[in-house]
Amino acid sequence: MMRYPYLGWTGQTIGVTAPSSGLTEELHPMIEEATNRLQDRQMAVQVGQTVWTQQKATSATADIRADELMQMLQNPEIDAIIPPFGGERAIDVLPHLEMNQIPEKWLLGYSDTSTLLFAITVQTGIATAHGPNFVEMRSEEWDETTTAWRRVLATPKGGTVTQWTSDFYQTNWNHAERPARFMYHLDAATEWKSVDPNETELTGRLLGGCLETVRHLIGTPYGDVTAFQQTQINQEPILWYFEISEASATDVHRSLMQMHLAGWFDQAAGIVFGRTPGGRMIEDYTLTDVYGMLKEKLKVPIFYDLDIGHQPPQLTLVNGAQATIRIQGKDSRVDMTFC
Repeated sequence: MMRYPYLGWTGQTIGVTAPSSGLTEELHPMIEEATNRLQDRQMAVQVGQTVWTQQKATSATADIRADELMQMLQNPEIDAIIPPFGGERAIDVLPHLEMNQIPEKWLLGYSDTSTLLFAITVQTGIATAHGPNFVEMRSEEWDETTTAWRRVLATPKGGTVTQWTSDFYQTNWNHAERPARFMYHLDAATEWKSVDPNETELTGRLLGGCLETVRHLIGTPYGDVTAFQQTQINQEPILWYFEISEASATDVHRSLMQMHLAGWFDQAAGIVFGRTPGGRMIEDYTLTDVYGMLKEKLKVPIFYDLDIGHQPPQLTLVNGAQATIRIQGKDSRVDMTFC
């Protein structure tokens, strides 16, 4: 049975640790600014040592990263953990984590952080949250989609929380020129899409993350989806979600085929994909061709261009939660129930 953490509304402390990448010195002000913004919203912040260092595509050695993460997870004075951002090498940490010693505490993030989110939920049945990173909380105001992370993490077990499609999204990052009020340059209209326009609703247990990182859990104990379905969600079908960072169309194709051949999609309710700056066309093979291939092979609904991943803002999706996703124009929505 799934277990859901709970983050109350007042007097909460957020822990910030870097289980994948930390920040080089010139980026340190991003942490300080995000810390100030959370403090403005009546939250305390504890920043770990791994956040301030970065070398060899990682913040620290795997054992140091794992130790700091476990310390924050087990520290009763820390109520939730949000890494600064993703990175490249979170997978190194997994063998060093004491999975049976992880308490019910929210871990929130995306990109390479989803490697940890996926593994923890699959192995322990503790819900984890795929949503904004810590450095993306450093603006004076938060757009409605980003703000939802707070409502989601404050939903009690048995409760339901609704999130709606954004109106606009950001096509490209521009760290040198930030808008005055919000973090993102929201420059394009949002439209959630379905491969088959007649299919507009999906229901299942959420599970997913960054395609380029969670695919490497296939064949490991941290990617045993069959056991997860049997022991944690009573064989309910999985509503898969993926974000794509940089992979080309053919790389996405290969990854999805590997997941299919490994049995990940054997009991899938459907699959949803976030908007992506990746998906580069190879010859005449496009990302929409990939989605069509998957639709034909699996015979389940395939949605795409949702508010997930590297073209923000993004939804906060809870691994293990029961969810219904509806595409209905500007009223498109996600309803999650923590059961």
